[in-house]
Amino acid sequence: MKLTKFTHACVRLEKDGRVLVLDPGNFSETDQALAGADAVLITHEHADHVDADAVAAALQGSASLQLFAPEGVAATLRGKADGAADRIHTVASGEEFEAAGFAIRSFGGQHALIHPQIPVVANLGYLVDSNVYHPGDSFAIPDGIDVKTLLVPIHAPWNKVGEVVDFVIGVRAPKAFPIHDALLNPNGLRLIEGHVTRIGARYGTEYRHLSSGDSVEV
Repeated sequence: MKLTKFTHACVRLEKDGRVLVLDPGNFSETDQALAGADAVLITHEHADHVDADAVAAALQGSASLQLFAPEGVAATLRGKADGAADRIHTVASGEEFEAAGFAIRSFGGQHALIHPQIPVVANLGYLVDSNVYHPGDSFAIPDGIDVKTLLVPIHAPWNKVGEVVDFVIGVRAPKAFPIHDALLNPNGLRLIEGHVTRIGARYGTEYRHLSSGDSVEV
């Protein structure tokens, strides 16, 4: 399948003429990412992972677009996208379903802790076609699964470099690409990606930088 990265946490997957979009948030080029999409997966409710107005507009602009998300996100979008409620589906951890011809499994359940005074929200990681794993805002590792392509949250208010590296080591996917990188300047990005590239290689993971708009076959 073809994987295209957009700014921050959004990726677009294309296979057999079908399009699946994950986490089109307000840091991302949502109109471009959602163009012609058949289905959307949302990991959690934070705006950098779901631009609710843009996604609602996409749902209203297409009679066939399907959306899958945790309960809170699904409820919010049902309230915003008139006439699309039957195409907005609630997902919980441990489920298997199909979206736009892609086989999906959900993992995790909650967002990583930012601070004890900041509420923890629901968060799902999605494994697509037993290949691409998008963890959302967590380091939940799919148990008993050999992930082929890992999307790595490079930087966030909830993580540190050691945890990023340990996540890559724990999953041990042959290929890894960045997500969640919009808060870094070029110096910070090079520093963190250097650690991930060097240490990940010791455990069999080839890490490759992607900029917004770059595409790869996975």
